[in-house]
Amino acid sequence: MAPVGKIYSYPNNFRVQRAQAIAALNGLELEVPSDFQFGKDNKTPEFLAKFPFGKVPAFESADGKFCFAEAQAIARYLAEIGPKAGQLLGEDPQTRAIIEQWCCFAEQEMGAYTSPPLVMVLFKVQPFEEAWYNRSMDNFARALKRLDVAVKGKKFLVGDQLTLADIMVLGPLQLAGRFMMDAEMRKEAPNVEGYMKGLLEIPELRQAFGEPQLCEKRMTV
Repeated sequence: MAPVGKIYSYPNNFRVQRAQAIAALNGLELEVPSDFQFGKDNKTPEFLAKFPFGKVPAFESADGKFCFAEAQAIARYLAEIGPKAGQLLGEDPQTRAIIEQWCCFAEQEMGAYTSPPLVMVLFKVQPFEEAWYNRSMDNFARALKRLDVAVKGKKFLVGDQLTLADIMVLGPLQLAGRFMMDAEMRKEAPNVEGYMKGLLEIPELRQAFGEPQLCEKRMTV
């Protein structure tokens, strides 16, 4: 099978892992170049001609004629072009709206508050700012409590099958579990751990994201 395209990014980006999971579920092959150097390759004239803002992840179709960025758009595109589009995106307007709601939640309420601690304490590419760190932690904990209510007694967020909503939420959730969603935070959202582990039992998701890992104490400086 020929790849539908390639996605450029730095290594271990959960937004790319989501795209890989979606592609696998949809029976699509997705190329992820291993030699891409963020901070260098995304600033070249060739890259900027295709992706003017220089952001990653960035998707280029196999024929090179279709290029776009933004992780949420890439995830939706890969969900829509395969045979499981109906399951992943919903078969009716109301279901699609609820799935989209959770996709937005994943980016705006989870991913947005995972990133600041990540760049400060894990990658160390930003100076540590305690106020910013604590604010991100508090906002992520608030989002986690919302997710906890939604998944209580349920395996999936929307209906009785896996959808794009679950995959989008799983991206920042499993990453946070490794370095910031510690035992204390999980105690306030007791249903989330089982939900995450259940999703990671699905072969395509486990292949993309790896084994579940949960820290006991959050990382800090």
